[in-house]
Amino acid sequence: MNNQLQAFAYEYVAACLLDAYSSLLSKQAMILAMNSSFVDPLLQFEFQLTQVESSFKLLIAMPSLDEVKEVNNSSNDQEDLEVRCFFVLYQNVLNVFEDTLLILVSKDFYKLQILKDMAVWMSKDSSYLQERVMVIISRVLSFASRKVKSYTSVDAPCLGDLAAELSLLCSHSDLAITQQAALGMYHLLCIAKCQNGKNADIFKKDTMDMKSRSNSIMPSPSEMDFLPKILQRDKAKIAQHVGQSLIPSLLTDFVWSLLMKLSETNYKTASQASCMLKLTLEYHADKVTMVSKIVSTIYKKLCGNSTHIMNHAMLRVITLLTRTSPKKVIFQLMDYPVPADNTLILMWHAAGSEASVAPHVLKTLLLILKGKPGETQDSSTGGRRLSLDATNMMPVAASQALCMLLPVSSYRKAVAQFFPQLLMALILQVFYSRDLRLTANDRPFFARDALRILLKCSGLQEVDTALEEKDCWSQFSQVLYHHHGIYLVARTLSDYHFPQFPETLHYLYKLSVEDPRRSEDTVITVIFLTELLNNFFKDPFPEEFLILFRNWINDSNPSVSKLSLQKIASMAPVINEIENICSLILSILDAFLSKEKTVVIRALITLRKLLEKLDKVTYSSLCTRIASSYCPLMDHNHYNLNTFLSDSYGGIRTIAIQHFGELVKDMNQYMWMLTDVVFESLVSLILYLEDTELRVFNACKFTLEICASQFNWSTSYWLKDKNYNFEMIVLNICNNLVSDSSVFTTYISHGRYLTDLISHALGYLWSSRTYLRRGAVILTGYLVKLGGHSLLRVETEVMLEAIDQVLRDEDPLIRELAKITHKIFKEIAHGSTSSAVKQAFRRLFNFFYFKKLKLVYHYDETYAQIARLKEAKDAKSDKEGLTEENYEDFLSKDVKFVNALEQTSEEE
Repeated sequence: MNNQLQAFAYEYVAACLLDAYSSLLSKQAMILAMNSSFVDPLLQFEFQLTQVESSFKLLIAMPSLDEVKEVNNSSNDQEDLEVRCFFVLYQNVLNVFEDTLLILVSKDFYKLQILKDMAVWMSKDSSYLQERVMVIISRVLSFASRKVKSYTSVDAPCLGDLAAELSLLCSHSDLAITQQAALGMYHLLCIAKCQNGKNADIFKKDTMDMKSRSNSIMPSPSEMDFLPKILQRDKAKIAQHVGQSLIPSLLTDFVWSLLMKLSETNYKTASQASCMLKLTLEYHADKVTMVSKIVSTIYKKLCGNSTHIMNHAMLRVITLLTRTSPKKVIFQLMDYPVPADNTLILMWHAAGSEASVAPHVLKTLLLILKGKPGETQDSSTGGRRLSLDATNMMPVAASQALCMLLPVSSYRKAVAQFFPQLLMALILQVFYSRDLRLTANDRPFFARDALRILLKCSGLQEVDTALEEKDCWSQFSQVLYHHHGIYLVARTLSDYHFPQFPETLHYLYKLSVEDPRRSEDTVITVIFLTELLNNFFKDPFPEEFLILFRNWINDSNPSVSKLSLQKIASMAPVINEIENICSLILSILDAFLSKEKTVVIRALITLRKLLEKLDKVTYSSLCTRIASSYCPLMDHNHYNLNTFLSDSYGGIRTIAIQHFGELVKDMNQYMWMLTDVVFESLVSLILYLEDTELRVFNACKFTLEICASQFNWSTSYWLKDKNYNFEMIVLNICNNLVSDSSVFTTYISHGRYLTDLISHALGYLWSSRTYLRRGAVILTGYLVKLGGHSLLRVETEVMLEAIDQVLRDEDPLIRELAKITHKIFKEIAHGSTSSAVKQAFRRLFNFFYFKKLKLVYHYDETYAQIARLKEAKDAKSDKEGLTEENYEDFLSKDVKFVNALEQTSEEE
């Protein structure tokens, strides 16, 4: 019976070995046949991997070495030769499989991927985990580690995944498997070192020459002696050397594989993977890439059904990654909906659990808080979108994160360090939250809560209580009072003399000199800084801050400009104590050029307050520049009337004219400096007497009265309300120019000044306002009649062309007035010359002889007559059939009658 069983055992072992041997040879032939450069690499690898897997299963299914030895031990001497053949056949089967792998790896190191797949197969099925398989893996890695030395570059992307599998096997309960796994790990790290461009000796000692592969299945004694003992069941050493040897991409694969192992149902495997993962990140978290992907995967796994050990390990991974990559971790945690769920809150606490990373976490959150919540992301830029939805809600998420992190005791030192930055960032977010209220009424106000927590954590509980009593937080949500909420925060902090004032002031100054992120940010900075300075400094402010306010005068945001001008105006009582007062006033003058009407008005008011207190010496040095800056504001071409409403611009013109007169009055002792500017503005002052707005008329009358008193003109009589007559004012001013010898010498004997006055008046002929065109026609006529002798023929011809166009004006009165002016130009043109010499003699002659001007237009009578005629036309046109042509003829006759009266008056 025993003999029969023995025979059956022989036959079974022989059949299994022969079948495995033949099958492996067949599969080896097919595998090597596909190992050609003419085959698509992907198809080639997939086919070879399938065949290797089939061969692997044959290898696992054949009798073990122990079974072969048992047959050998139970045989007699006569059958010893046959049993030895079985043993040789067993070795040949293993050698065929090993040779197949060696050939594949020798051609392409990428095929080391097959070893990784073998390790995965063994991890999934414990029956596959056999010593003989581990021996083959270690031998192939040994061969690859020797061969890799002759290569300049190595393409082995699977090393990280394979290292993860071997690292777990290095702690296996079976010592034989542990030794083979450690040996394989050693050779793998040698390959990685070469791939990393370093010496293959990872343990800083000379490597021993490995013996060539013998026919024995187990490693040689010398190879086993060389095996570093530190790789056997010492997870810390393995983690250290893996991190040192693998390049960042491979180390990331190593970490990723271990992270996936945490989901294993096998508690022992998950526990070992957790331990190895944490140790690796303890030493080399800085080399791990794809941090965002890891954090995202952890979030998904924590949201699922995970075990306690898995949760603890994954949260620890978040903590360790935050040490070296706080920005990547924090930005990924921002990329989830607001408010945060319980899982995300756990991850936030894990990320901020260590005091050493607190400054880095707060810096990252401050960077995010620079954004404006609800601001639409520009997809056209092609940049990475940092939020899940189309609008940027990351600042809201950052505010919620601060609500969780600020109270943590480990953050106390970092919070004190970044108090100014956190304070201003959260105030901005509270300010921005007023817009979110309209679209998300149920959204918690995390920015407000975080700001209150910041105050409490910084020892400012009394400030928080006072703000609550003042109903400060509701101010931010009201459009009309949101800036008042900022004022309340700054004022309350100042009232309680908060100890962080020096650091806050320094940060505000730094924030002010940097380029602003948004214009509304600058508004808040100005309000906050101004209030702090008001409470801790007396006017005037230190020079460093005055420079800021001077620069803000011409800020692109009108609100900033007005706030700065308002503060500067309040410093009028101490204006003479400011060192660079001239540069400050010149900056205010530049604000006159602003396109925003409210800025111009504020600049005018501020300048006037300063000039009332400014010492006369400084005043006199600037008076000409200031007066010249008023002139464009009085001119009709300075603003586009389609841009501003007439009443708004009328306010600017009124203030400019009024302040110009006050300046002339203030500088009565320096009139010789202002004479040029006064005559530059004279045309505007005269023409705007006819403005339909009473405030403009009163301002012009006020300023002209001052100018008349300074130049001793007898114009005041006609400027009084009961005596007001526009044409008589024009006539009187022109005659006074003749009678005043000093003015006459400057402006009449030098024809270029008179030409400027006429050109300025002609410019009003294209105004959209009828009264300006009428006045310009009259003023031009008198100026030409006064000093036409100084005009060259070419100048007269150009001016005459301008009058010709007015002859076709839509207003009938302007057309008639233009005819008179046109006649005056014709008379002047008849006597003009193109010779500069002759013209000089004419000027010299007229210097000694002038004839006073008399009424030419009878403007009031003509205006009244035309008004009556227009009424008659409207009333009788239907009955009498009065045509447009008949009306023009009738009007012409009436004007001729008026001219006849004038001529008779002159003869008398």
